[in-house]
Amino acid sequence: MKCPACGTTEDKVIDSRVRKNHTVIRRRRECLHCRKRFTTYEQIEDVQLYVIKKDGRRELFDRNKIIDGMQKACEKRPISVDRIESFVDSLEQEIQETGEKEIPAALVGERVMQELHSMDDVAYVRFASVYRQFKDIDEFMTELSELLEQRRRGGRIQENP
Repeated sequence: MKCPACGTTEDKVIDSRVRKNHTVIRRRRECLHCRKRFTTYEQIEDVQLYVIKKDGRRELFDRNKIIDGMQKACEKRPISVDRIESFVDSLEQEIQETGEKEIPAALVGERVMQELHSMDDVAYVRFASVYRQFKDIDEFMTELSELLEQRRRGGRIQENP
């Protein structure tokens, strides 16, 4: 670290403290040349994550959009906001752990649909009707039929390729 007073890079750390939800470290340093004390802050650099939309546009990943969409699907259903936020936390971490800077929106949408399917059938159908953009009632009824068949067999709904 370069001393702000004399410009040398030889210093020692006197004190370190964690701040701001354990994401920032405050360090008090002392220059070994001029004995001037100064403070530095270290924090994890956030990597900008982009979502690639169906039409090729790129948008910054926005966890609030996912939460809003799930809350609309779960409106008047017995699903807590905490459960939705917990899922979005784990989804965001899962995406960050891939190390990718760009992810397809379809990947996010399919993960949300999987989670809603496990949470509540009505919320799943609500979300699917918007996400899959059914062109007519026949497509919607096909989705419902598959859901009912899966329920009868006690399994999960098959993912679209």
